[in-house]
Amino acid sequence: MTAGPVTVPQRGFMVAGAALVAASGAATAAGAPDIARFAISGLALAALAALVGQALDQIGLRLRPGPTGMLQATLGNLPELLFSIFALRAGLVKVVEAALIGSVLGNLLLVLGFAFAFGAARHGTQRFDPEAPRMSLTLLVLAVASMAVPTLAVRLNTPVARHAGAISDVAAVVLLAVYVVSIPFWLFGAPSRPDGKPASEAALGPAASKADPLPSSRASRRGVTWTLPVTLGLLIGATAASAPVSDWFVAALEPATRSLGISPAFAGLVIVAVASNAVEHAAGVWLAWKARPDYAVSTILNSPLQIALLLTPVLVLISPALGPAHLVLVFQPMLVAALAVATLAVAIVIYDGEYSWLEGVSLVALYVIVASAFWWG
Repeated sequence: MTAGPVTVPQRGFMVAGAALVAASGAATAAGAPDIARFAISGLALAALAALVGQALDQIGLRLRPGPTGMLQATLGNLPELLFSIFALRAGLVKVVEAALIGSVLGNLLLVLGFAFAFGAARHGTQRFDPEAPRMSLTLLVLAVASMAVPTLAVRLNTPVARHAGAISDVAAVVLLAVYVVSIPFWLFGAPSRPDGKPASEAALGPAASKADPLPSSRASRRGVTWTLPVTLGLLIGATAASAPVSDWFVAALEPATRSLGISPAFAGLVIVAVASNAVEHAAGVWLAWKARPDYAVSTILNSPLQIALLLTPVLVLISPALGPAHLVLVFQPMLVAALAVATLAVAIVIYDGEYSWLEGVSLVALYVIVASAFWWG
């Protein structure tokens, strides 16, 4: 496969990301004001997430939509994993809870909404294979239920309320098991139909295989793929830098939000979720803008699915070893209700396998309404 050089804009973005990381470290070392450290560290974390996304996009050029989305979601969520670990060590459980739910809501409503709005406004109504997105939403319903059951058990003061930690551990193990057994579906797709055609191709029709060739072949023809050493070097470097930046960001988070009068719930739901998920935010919207709806939907939906089935259960299980504050699947009822409403809304929009710009606008509007409900606490 022909590998192209790193372009001047891409090189400039890398330099900007490195400069933000250096500025964040310098501000922390110099004891800069809390708000300044919070803003600089947040920008640095978002830039690193975007750099990870660029490297993953280069790797994804060689893969199909399912593996591409899975890879981008798995590694793209590393900045959020690091943030959550440092936040739990600092005892910021409520912020972590809001950030996890906010990441799911942000991808389901904000990112998917912008992708649908921009993609359909530019190219008209877009159609995609609905099979994998429907499966993603089915598994998201399972994730919502795993949060709703412990939350209701505690809030309604049932006998199970005394065992919130135990039921959370059970649910976490079950969710991880479901994630593991679902991997073949995302990597290889659904079983073939009796006529021998993959179900995804049958759903799109015979023109599907010609309409959007594998990105690897397109990359080979256009020579746009970076060399593997450059791609892996950027991926490893940006991921490694995310660890100290996450630590600096967490250290400045609580005093900065207190100075700004921002509630911890809103900070986690919106600010942290947006900063730590810049990968999916940029990649998903860009794919829709380039008229690649299958890849856009796969990339965007894989992220909240992995947060729900992989990242959240892992944090629940390892939180006792991180510090005195343990993460359990007992959330604010409003967070669980917002997640359930978002899942239902997205299911209605994507079930028919097509989207319009107005559907995208509606999803963004719902996100704004949900986010505003957490502004005061």
